[in-house]
Amino acid sequence: MTLLDPTALAQKSPAPPTAGLEAMRRLITRCDPWFKVLGLGWITPVWRALSGDNPRGQLREIWRLALVPLLSIVAFVMLWATLAPMVQTSLGAIPGPQQVWQQVGVLRADAAAEAQKERDFYVKQAERNAALIAEGKPDEVKERVYAGKPTFPGQILTSIKTVFLGFLIGTLIAVPLGILSGLSATANAAINPLVQIFKPVSPLAWLPIVTMVISATYAGPMPKSFLVSAVTVTLCSMWPTLINTALGVASIDKDLVSVGRVLNLSLWTRITKLVLPSALPLIFTGLRLSLGVGWMVLIAAEMLAQNPGLGKFVWDEFQNGSADSLARIMVAVLTIGIIGVALDRVMFALQSLFTVTNAR
Repeated sequence: MTLLDPTALAQKSPAPPTAGLEAMRRLITRCDPWFKVLGLGWITPVWRALSGDNPRGQLREIWRLALVPLLSIVAFVMLWATLAPMVQTSLGAIPGPQQVWQQVGVLRADAAAEAQKERDFYVKQAERNAALIAEGKPDEVKERVYAGKPTFPGQILTSIKTVFLGFLIGTLIAVPLGILSGLSATANAAINPLVQIFKPVSPLAWLPIVTMVISATYAGPMPKSFLVSAVTVTLCSMWPTLINTALGVASIDKDLVSVGRVLNLSLWTRITKLVLPSALPLIFTGLRLSLGVGWMVLIAAEMLAQNPGLGKFVWDEFQNGSADSLARIMVAVLTIGIIGVALDRVMFALQSLFTVTNAR
């Protein structure tokens, strides 16, 4: 058998991919951008390795994208478990990962018990009202709202609702002002000093003012404490969106603006068809920054004003001073961090979605 024997070459050459493998690889390519958006970029090399697409090369990507972050987290947990017992506080030693995880289970059990109490309360109320109606006493029927203690999941939900309300209000204010500032040098000269003055103001300074104003002027159905926290988030988080929107609008191609004027497009059409699509990446960068700032501000505002939410949970546990309080505070700290990552991923996904849609 010679070196150029076609049979030998055929035996050494890899078999061509089947139609099924080609279809799978195309699917992987389409899904890869969304895996990256969700922070799951390591799935792509794993999927490709399983499909036979250069397995050795994919191992390097799996190591970089999945194993290195995992080993980093494991190293952090081990360091935490080793050093925590060495640090003594007024509430005892710093709790390790095991104690913190135990409190996660305790908080979950407390939430389940509170939910059962709420169900029992409404069942008994319904039975009592039905009995009164059967006895011909409809005037004595009363509908009361369950007033049990707030649970940890309930406080998480309250904080998320609050930050989204404050973020929404801030976006509705910052984006139009940013567009105006980016389109007009005169408007920018008027708005920029106010931005520079109010941007560094701490939420601890805004909170008393917001509390007094809302307490004196608001009489709607929304709880005042909820609105106070949301407005504080708005005042502290709107500036990154305003600045980035103004920068994005000011940096668009001047030829686009000239084309809009030549075609006699209305101001609204120019903004929606020319300005916003070009400035969208920087606008979303500002929105991501604003949401992150808003989430940090909210926790501080809830702690100071004792408004419902994760901040109040942390403060109550600190004031409680029980043996488990420190572990519960650490549960809240980790929860705040995880939610912060999730919020940023949501904004990044929206940015990718709108960017792709606009490109099409």
